[in-house]
Amino acid sequence: MTADDIKQSILEKLECEFIDILGEDGTHFEGTIVSSLFERLNRVKQHQMVFNALGDKMKTEIHALSLKTYNLNEWNQLKN
Repeated sequence: MTADDIKQSILEKLECEFIDILGEDGTHFEGTIVSSLFERLNRVKQHQMVFNALGDKMKTEIHALSLKTYNLNEWNQLKN
């Protein structure tokens, strides 16, 4: 499992305006994901959406995935 594999799996299920996945050891990863789908959802629900997009990979291939998720408004505020 690579960071690019995780990125592709997420993009297949979620519409993202920005996504960056890092991790070189094959089991521990960190990601930043921005999606308009996260609007009006709390962090737990946002993370659940990402984990659901990854499906069984979270149980078998990915040991740890640390997430930072943002809706578009939050992301734009961070960038300014």
